[in-house]
Amino acid sequence: MGVRIDVTNLNAWYGTNHTLQDITLNIPANHATALIGPSGCGKSTFVRCLNRMHETNPIARVTGTVRIGDLDIYNDAKPVQVRRRVGMVFQRPNPFPTMSIYDNVASGLKLNGYSNRRVLDEIVEKSLKNSALWDEVKDDLKKKSGASLSGGQQQRLCIARALAVDPEVLLMDEPASALDPVSTSKIEDLIFQLKSQYTIVIVTHNMQQAARVAEKTGFFLNGRMVEFDSTHKIFTNPSDKRTEDYITGRFG
Repeated sequence: MGVRIDVTNLNAWYGTNHTLQDITLNIPANHATALIGPSGCGKSTFVRCLNRMHETNPIARVTGTVRIGDLDIYNDAKPVQVRRRVGMVFQRPNPFPTMSIYDNVASGLKLNGYSNRRVLDEIVEKSLKNSALWDEVKDDLKKKSGASLSGGQQQRLCIARALAVDPEVLLMDEPASALDPVSTSKIEDLIFQLKSQYTIVIVTHNMQQAARVAEKTGFFLNGRMVEFDSTHKIFTNPSDKRTEDYITGRFG
C-alpha cells in the first residue's frame, strides 16, 4: 500500500542556484498528486528529492525533512533503501536495450538478491499485468528486447520495472509527454488503477492531464510552492492569482 509523504522546509541547490525554496506539503497516501508549473520552476527537482536522486549530482545539496511514511529519508536511511520504497518513471522511456522484456522487469529484483526462478516469474508476470502490458508481451518475454517495443509499451515496461521491487511510492516525471495520444490515454488509465495500491506523484505540463488523474495538485513557480489544494479547487477557484494566471494561460 502507498504511504503518506510529509515534506517540511525543503530547500535544494545546484551549486549556487537555489532551485527549491522552503517547500512544505503533505502528499496523501493512495492518491495521485499532480505538480504543475512552467518549465524550470522546480517540479522535477522536487520529485528527485523524494527518492534522493537529486544528490547524484555532485554540485547538488538538500536541506529540510522528507518523511516517506515513518522513514526520514535524509536521516534514517541510505539512498538505496529509499529507492526501494520510492520508484521513479522518467519522461522518456529508458528500458535496458540489451535486455529481454523479462530481464528488464527482473533487473531490480536480481540486484536485490532474488534468484528463485519461480518467484521471479511470478513477480514479473504480476508487474506486467499491473502495468497493463502482460497481454501484449507474454509470448515474447525472453525473445524480444525492451527496446523493440513501441514508445508507449516501453514506458509501461519501465513502470513494470519500477513496480517489481514493490515500492510504496511511484514518482512519474512527465511520463506521457513523449507519447502519442493513444499511449498517453493508456498511461492515464494505468495511473487510475495503480493509485489504490501506491502513492503517486506526477509532474506534468498538461493541465488537462492533471485534472483527469489527480485528486491533489500543487502549483510551482520560481522554486516555490505557490498553492497546494484539491485539484478541483486549483482549477476552478484557486486562492492565488498567480495560479489563476497560469492555468488560464496568461503566462507559462
